Parts: sequence; structure tokens; C-alpha cells
Amino acid sequence: MVGQSRDQRFEALVDVHGDDIANYLRRRCSPLPQADVGDLVEETLIIVWRRLDELSDDALFPWTIGVARNVLRNAKRSSRRRIHYESSVRVQGAAAPAEEFVIANESIRTALMALSDRDREVLTLHFWDGLTGEEIGDSLSISSRAAAVALSRAQQRLRALMGEES
Repeated sequence: MVGQSRDQRFEALVDVHGDDIANYLRRRCSPLPQADVGDLVEETLIIVWRRLDELSDDALFPWTIGVARNVLRNAKRSSRRRIHYESSVRVQGAAAPAEEFVIANESIRTALMALSDRDREVLTLHFWDGLTGEEIGDSLSISSRAAAVALSRAQQRLRALMGEES
């Protein structure tokens, strides 16, 4: 690699050792998903690119493996923090989100699926996303009055379907 330009040195590293770097990360990435390996390799190579001029050719690959190890440690640490944070977040208020009730209740799910796409969209915008009639109108590019009427009619149709299934 002596006498090569920076780009040529980097390309030679990737050509010769790119698979080795990916395999190193792949073997050690658990509990991270295997799909993250490409991102980890990319992050490793970005760091190598920044520091390429500071390294001799003999030290380049071993140093790159060290970088890969540190990148992997950081990714695992971030994953652990995210999992810890997500597990510590509690649902606000006494009630679970509306989505959980709908998914858990087969009759509601069946009734929703029997509605038209428009009725289902209006209902979910209102009950799941918390939009007002005016906001639904803005979202669907209709007047707030038309949105209020659409919501009222969709609710009536849903109640009728729920009454038929009971």
C-alpha cells in the first residue's frame, strides 16, 4: 500500500478486509439484530476513513478491528439503554390506549373492517389520534362541518354493526 493515495489505501482495505470486518461484527453482534451489521460496518469504515492518515499499513487492519469492537460496544450499550428506558416508561393515566382495546376486542375489529375505508379513517383519526372534527376536516381536505357529519355517520354505522354482532 506504500505510494498509494488515501482513496486507494481505503479501497484496498475495504476490498481485502471488508468481509473480515463484517464477519467479525456478525459473530459478535448478539443481542443486536443481524440486520444491524451493515450499519456497524459502515460506522466502522467512516471512523477508519477519518483516521486513515494517522496509521501505517501494517497497523491498519488490526486497528480497524479495534474500531469495530468499540462501535459494537457502543451499539450494544445504546440498545441496553433503549430497552431499559422503554421498559421503565409507564402508560399515563388509568386507561390503556384505545388501540389496545380495539385490537383485543375481536368484535370491534370485525366491525371496523366491515366499514368503508372512509368511515374507518374518520373513526381512527378521531378516537385513536385524538383529532377534532375541524382537524379531521383539515386532514381529509374537507370542511369541518363535513368532517363532523362523516364522524357522526361513521359512529352510527359502527354502532349498528356492533349491535348486529351482539
